[in-house]
Amino acid sequence: MSDDRIEKNPYAFREIEAKWQQKWRESDLFRTQDASDKPKFYALTFFPYPSGAGISVGHCRNYVPVDVSARFKTMKGFNVLNPMGWDAFGQPAENEAIKLGRNPKEMVPEYAANYKRQLSLVGNSYDWSREIDSSKPEYYRWTQWFFLLLHKQGLASRGNTPINWCPSCKTGLANEEVVGGKCWRCGTTVEKRPMPQWYFNITAYADRLISGLDTVDWPEGIKIMQREWIGRSEGAEVEFPIAVHGVGTGDYEGADAYDMSIRVFTTRPDTLWGATFMVLAPEHPLVDKITTEDRREAIEKYRADSKGKTDIERQNAERVKTGAFTGGYAVNPVNGENIPVWIADYVLMGYGTGAIMAVPAHDQRDFEFARKFDIPIVLVYKQNADETEAAMTASTPGGGFAAIGPFVGAPNDKSTVSKVIAYIEEKGFGKGVVVNYRLRDWLISRQRYWGAPIPMIHCEVCGIVPVPEKDLPVLLPDVEKYQPSGTGESPLASIPEFVNVPCPVCGQAAKRETDTMAGFACSSWYFLRFADPHNSEKAFSAASAKYWLPVNNYVGGAEHAVMHLLYARFWTKVMFDAGLIDFEEPFAKLRNQGMMLANTPGRAIGRDETIEGQEDAGEPIENWKVLKKDELADYPADKIIYRWVKMSKSLGNVVTPDEMALKFGADSLRVYTLFVAPFEETVLWKDAGMEGASRWINRVWRLWNELAERYDPDWRQAADSSGEVGEEERKLRRKLHQTIRKVGDDIENFRFNTCVAALMEFTNSLYAFRNGLEGKIPTPAQAILISEILESMPLLLSPIAPHIADEFWARLGKPGFTFMESFPDFDPEAAAEDVVVIVLQINGKLKDRLTVEAGTPDEEVQRLAFENDKIKAELVGKEVRKIISVPGKLINIVAG
Repeated sequence: MSDDRIEKNPYAFREIEAKWQQKWRESDLFRTQDASDKPKFYALTFFPYPSGAGISVGHCRNYVPVDVSARFKTMKGFNVLNPMGWDAFGQPAENEAIKLGRNPKEMVPEYAANYKRQLSLVGNSYDWSREIDSSKPEYYRWTQWFFLLLHKQGLASRGNTPINWCPSCKTGLANEEVVGGKCWRCGTTVEKRPMPQWYFNITAYADRLISGLDTVDWPEGIKIMQREWIGRSEGAEVEFPIAVHGVGTGDYEGADAYDMSIRVFTTRPDTLWGATFMVLAPEHPLVDKITTEDRREAIEKYRADSKGKTDIERQNAERVKTGAFTGGYAVNPVNGENIPVWIADYVLMGYGTGAIMAVPAHDQRDFEFARKFDIPIVLVYKQNADETEAAMTASTPGGGFAAIGPFVGAPNDKSTVSKVIAYIEEKGFGKGVVVNYRLRDWLISRQRYWGAPIPMIHCEVCGIVPVPEKDLPVLLPDVEKYQPSGTGESPLASIPEFVNVPCPVCGQAAKRETDTMAGFACSSWYFLRFADPHNSEKAFSAASAKYWLPVNNYVGGAEHAVMHLLYARFWTKVMFDAGLIDFEEPFAKLRNQGMMLANTPGRAIGRDETIEGQEDAGEPIENWKVLKKDELADYPADKIIYRWVKMSKSLGNVVTPDEMALKFGADSLRVYTLFVAPFEETVLWKDAGMEGASRWINRVWRLWNELAERYDPDWRQAADSSGEVGEEERKLRRKLHQTIRKVGDDIENFRFNTCVAALMEFTNSLYAFRNGLEGKIPTPAQAILISEILESMPLLLSPIAPHIADEFWARLGKPGFTFMESFPDFDPEAAAEDVVVIVLQINGKLKDRLTVEAGTPDEEVQRLAFENDKIKAELVGKEVRKIISVPGKLINIVAG
């Protein structure tokens, strides 16, 4: 036994966990080797930004499972990279600093240090020698270098266009940062404001961003979100000439015969014969030209109203449709009909051509618009001959056969679309195979202080020129006043010594760009910096990137599906094209953890009453206000509402790992986090669950220490002469090796809850075995089994509960740490069942079960199945058509 002992009972988790964390630090246990003959494994959680609240137990939902996976892979013989750092730039940190009246340069390092302390407290095996901070010059120098690379590649440009402006954060936002018409950070309604801004041309990579999704192991829901956000659509462009004002039917004379025409992009050119009106975006340049004088006042009023709405609001399918008639008409080229032209805010100038042909019979938005404004509806496709427009209650986008036009009888499918495209090209109405995207270029400018300065210079002689690479980084100056100006200019614009510089090309007086980059720029490449964090000559070396990347397993929340994940994929493809790396997708596998919710008391409020303190609450909770502790006594119990909501400092429902580690221990917190639910599911935090995890840890502690008195370090040599093995020993050893197999498989596949359940089940089996030994001297075979279990348990527990695992290991007299040991291999022969239960089905329905010896040939199992009385009775008078066999599990007889 080791002399380094702590009293066996009770389990002194505070002393034991503190002891092992100190030993891990002193031995630099988790430092990663840059070169190894072992296979590599890169485990990574989403780059966190440190906040004043520190981490909650909700954050442990991704940090702990990734750590378990990293520890397991290390024990399985991999060279593992499991790093951590801070997404320190950006609005969250700056807003917090403003609120506290502090400078973010001083505040952020304090927050990061607290995060680091908490993450170490729960036992995570990070290589802290690779810690990075995106707000340090040695990091953002390379973020600026990447900006210059994008600019050199023609992928960074400046434009003066209407942007999403958050009046609270006082900065522009990318489309992806507007959720439900509100700022994704603070929840303030976003406005449109024309301003000069820098953009990254992500749209140039739209097709590759879609096709790349087929090469990665990601949740299908995330792939769908990215495909839909990119919004690739194919169809045709069709020209609708502007007709003379007035109603009536005319003959289409060809586009050249008209002074003006409206070009539309449509994915459904086959429905042209049902286009009964057209809709332009209010901003469309043709609106002024085709609006009649009697309609001009109404049109201008509608256009003014629409300016106050965001693109997200305008496209909300649930909104009541609004619009205004221009007084103008267009000619439907396929039938010569004059159709009215309206404007409506659900059509966006930035998507397609800013104009649509409206087919109310087969598009729900158009249907609702037509019904509201009494516009004719024409069925192109009918589900049956008796179907009429008057009887319709909703559009019918799919199904049916063409009832009008030259393709009567054609099915409502892609084959007809192709025929119609050929038809309109032949007639000269338009052209096919045009591609459009919903995705817009990425707005990267921020009119804020706390970000990486954009490395560009404005010269009246040379125009906009890049800062020379040798002059990087462009340092963020130390300032006293850093609050957003609100004027559209960054606070940096008021610092002459920062702004005024000579032009690097001509030497004349010039001015620096004063916008900073959005924080998403820093997180678009950090996974590469972790591979080579101290390189002062390059962002990373080609050798380090080739060895470590892509990330093998990336874990974080699904809320970044169309922000960080999309941006990081874009930057990676740009780097691939520039020859910096040899892969196009940064994250081979992605997993999204479920949220941790906590129960929070509140009260109902009036709709006109202000809800305070919900800036960190995630989705706003309508008609509900958090009650602080001193307010609870002011309300009767029946007036207090309890809600399960995401843990948030502002809602007062944060549970910290500090308090849980102090009360129950870090290993108990890790166990509860893993066991409470499947990894992807949302969890309701309950202290009772922590108590259950703690009870199990203590049961294992007591049982292991009782059995440890019988440990024989030479048990393997004694195994050859152990004598006869009893049935109970054989069963327990089978359970041990089945548990080893299941724990390994479950960790590998992120099934942590069933992994812990298997360990709990084995603990119960071990207790039953121990009880059977009460007052007896173990047989040689039993003594050997006990020793095998005593050695196996610390190694099985090591990824999950590493503190108690290392304590057990030391108490066996073993040197070092379980982290450096091999995860135990299961013995297939020992794990095999003596008998298996075969499910017997007929036509997929359970009829009986059959117990046979394990390894019984499938032919024999089938013979026994047909001799089963219930199966024979069911098959009387039926013909057996097929036998589906899953060896060792199931026989399904298809009969009729």
